[in-house]
Amino acid sequence: MNNLTEKLDQFNEFFLIAHPLKVNLQEATEADATQSLAQFEQSMPYAFRISSQMSEIESKALRPFRSMGEKFDDLVEYLQLQAKKMDLMMSYILQQQDEAEYRQTATKFGGGGVIIKLKHEVNLGAYATIKLFLENEAAAIYCIAQAVQCEALEDGFNVSYAYTRIREEDQELLVRASLHLQTAQLRKNQTE
Repeated sequence: MNNLTEKLDQFNEFFLIAHPLKVNLQEATEADATQSLAQFEQSMPYAFRISSQMSEIESKALRPFRSMGEKFDDLVEYLQLQAKKMDLMMSYILQQQDEAEYRQTATKFGGGGVIIKLKHEVNLGAYATIKLFLENEAAAIYCIAQAVQCEALEDGFNVSYAYTRIREEDQELLVRASLHLQTAQLRKNQTE
């Protein structure tokens, strides 16, 4: 039980944003959750492996041009349009990884875990393979997580999953995505 307490603490260390997110959820084993990072990456579908790499390359490629002043504005705009094209293609490829029979909806997500609304109760400590589809970021995350909390609702359960196997760059992407959404929500609230 101490391990679950630690996982719940890890889950709560990160900011969670209330935002519906399409996810795929499948049962996993303890062996899946305790494999090495190299084994985990090998088991990861290829589209998920390249997704975060493409996102990282894009942000690094545009960084040098931002500080060069107005004379490069047209070039920066062109490169941003090219990046947008790539994002659309990557988004399409990642959507092919969405399996309808495993589809659920996350109600909150962040860098430490995700809360998924389910119709059935989940045993604390149970492991799951989760695919998170971040449409706004044209990215998707593949991870293994552990159920650390199960809250009964009138029409189901909110199950909190703490990540147990996730690549560092994917965790950073989740943190950035949650901050982008929070910024968008703040702007929306200020204009209303």
